[in-house]
Amino acid sequence: MAKQEEVILLDFWASMYGMKVRIALAEKGVSYQYREEDLRNKSHLLSNMNPVHKKIPVLIHNGKPICESTIIVEYIDEVWKDKAPLFPSDSYGKARARFWADFIDKKVFLIGRTMCMTIGEEQEAARKECIYSLKLMEEELGDKPYLGGESFGYLDLCLIPIYSRFHAYKTYGGMNIEQECPKLMAWAKRCLNKESVSNSLPDQLKVLGFVQHLRKKYGLEE
Repeated sequence: MAKQEEVILLDFWASMYGMKVRIALAEKGVSYQYREEDLRNKSHLLSNMNPVHKKIPVLIHNGKPICESTIIVEYIDEVWKDKAPLFPSDSYGKARARFWADFIDKKVFLIGRTMCMTIGEEQEAARKECIYSLKLMEEELGDKPYLGGESFGYLDLCLIPIYSRFHAYKTYGGMNIEQECPKLMAWAKRCLNKESVSNSLPDQLKVLGFVQHLRKKYGLEE
C-alpha cells in the first residue's frame, strides 16, 4: 500500500465534488494532508497540479496529481484495496454505477445550483427539474437500503453530498425533501450514521450562508 503521508488533497470546503473524495478517503482509512483553496486566488500548487482546468478537488499521491472527483474516487478504490471496495464487483454493476454517477455530477448537482442561483421563471423551472432528478434517484434506490445495494458504496458517496444543500434548496426552491422524496431522505439519514459521511459534510446552515453570500455577490438579493 502507498505511503499515507504522501497524500495531499486540494479542496474547497463547500464543494460537493470535494466531499465525494473526502468520504472515499475516510471509507478507505487514508490519512492525508488537507489544503483549503481560495478559489478567487488559486494557489500555484493547484495551477501546477491541474494546469488544464485549475479546479478542485485534486488528489496528489506521491507527487502525482489525479484530477476530477469521479476519477479520483476510482483511483482511491483501486490503490487502497485493503478496505472493502467502493464499486460493485460485477461489470454491469460498475457500468450502471458510473452512469448514475455521471447523472449526479452533470444533472443533479448542477440543476440544484441553478435553482439556488436564479430567480423567477428560471428558478421555478430549475426547481421542477431538481425534484424530477431527485425522484429518479429515489426510483433507482427502490427498496434497497443503499443505492449500491446492502452496503454503502460508490454511488452513495457520489450523491450524499447533496444533503448539505437541502436547507438551501428549501430556502430558495421551496423544496421539502422529506415530503417530496421520503425514501431518499431516509437513505440520507442512513448514510449520515456513517462517520465517513457525517465527518465529511459541512453543516447545512453554513452552506446556506455560503449560498446567500453568492446570491448577494451576483445581485440576486440585497
